[in-house]
Amino acid sequence: MALADGVYAIAITLLVLDLSVPRGLSSSEYRDALSELLPNLGAYGLSLWVLGEYWRGHRSIFRSVRQVDAQVIGLSVLGLGVAALVPFPTKLVAEYATEPASVAIYAAAVAALGATHLALLLVLARRPWLRGEPTPEPAPAPGTTLYAVDLGSTVVIFLLTIPLALTFGSVAMLWWLVMIPTKIVIGRWGRATTGTTG
Repeated sequence: MALADGVYAIAITLLVLDLSVPRGLSSSEYRDALSELLPNLGAYGLSLWVLGEYWRGHRSIFRSVRQVDAQVIGLSVLGLGVAALVPFPTKLVAEYATEPASVAIYAAAVAALGATHLALLLVLARRPWLRGEPTPEPAPAPGTTLYAVDLGSTVVIFLLTIPLALTFGSVAMLWWLVMIPTKIVIGRWGRATTGTTG
């Protein structure tokens, strides 16, 4: 978990390295530079949310893990490698959002990160001797159907964006907005099934 914390922290830090305004600009050039920075800020915000959610998910998955084996380690390293890669497609989306390949590459990276988490859940579900007793929490807990649905919805939404991006271009990014109602519905379902409120 310490390695994962470090990788996610570095990946999030790398997201901000492209956010800068040159020195010595006139007032009009300064306003233009800020306007040109807006796509970078949007991409930063999206990737910060994505990496934050997956970091939280990674910690939730491993909260109940008592020991690991080679497959769990391999899947974890693969997932961390994809997480470390996220700043690259983020820059592509920020600077070349009108290019269909940029949107498709970003969507593929996010879906791949989610797929590694789903694979970890599957491996741990099939190897109960690796898990300890799960700790109760209001958010979807690791190993539960709710958590898998939450994670799976993210993977599916971003996977669907790949062919949409290649067909319709950057308009496909609007499909990512489906995440908002999807997460709300899953959250309400989770509260209803666990009996929590708020």
